[in-house]
Amino acid sequence: MMRPVKKTVLALRHLAFEDLGLIGPLLERRGFEVRYHEAGVDDFAAVDLGTVDLLVVLGGPIGVEDEERFPWLVDEVALIRRRLDSHRPLLGICLGAQLMARALGAHVRPMGVKEIGFAPLALTAAGQGTALAELGTQPMLHWHGDQFELPADLASLAATPVCPHQAFAPHDAALGLQFHPEVDPARFEQWLVGHIDELTHAGIAPGALRAAMAREASGLKAALARLMQRWLDQTLL
Repeated sequence: MMRPVKKTVLALRHLAFEDLGLIGPLLERRGFEVRYHEAGVDDFAAVDLGTVDLLVVLGGPIGVEDEERFPWLVDEVALIRRRLDSHRPLLGICLGAQLMARALGAHVRPMGVKEIGFAPLALTAAGQGTALAELGTQPMLHWHGDQFELPADLASLAATPVCPHQAFAPHDAALGLQFHPEVDPARFEQWLVGHIDELTHAGIAPGALRAAMAREASGLKAALARLMQRWLDQTLL
């Protein structure tokens, strides 16, 4: 008897600990095989998107428009553009959402302030009928200093007081999220260690974030599960 063919999720990873986090086990339970493509190490031009059922573009501490220091960003943006043009499932998180916006011709610029910490989203009218509604009032983790402009003819789906564009949807099977719903509370210490210079420069104490994560952990897990279930159901995955 033949085993059913597993669906494949390919995650573009820019930093070792900024992985799929809690999303990985959720996808595996839905029958996905999880694979990683390491940015700057693996060849973006060699990716066969036809074999990828879901492409996820993860976060990282670099700037989207920093192609001079990281030339491979040009190939990554081109890959994301091809995926967008195919109208097949695509999820971008933080840097990933910014790269999606860049692939659609929008600029990504520093906000002039760091948004690092936990805060709920305010859904726009356009966002209220989307899977983002499953997050409710749950404070989400924000960790960025850049923000994307909205690509032409697309609406912002959510906002915070610091950042007016927290999510957008280029088409029915693509979603860009500026915030981080995926972070595994059990491995949050890796984020605190890996980004300690940024936290120090921003005047943010690791202990404050650690305590906030402990308070929000169960709510974050439940909210992510609801969000992913609805979004994956809507994209027929």
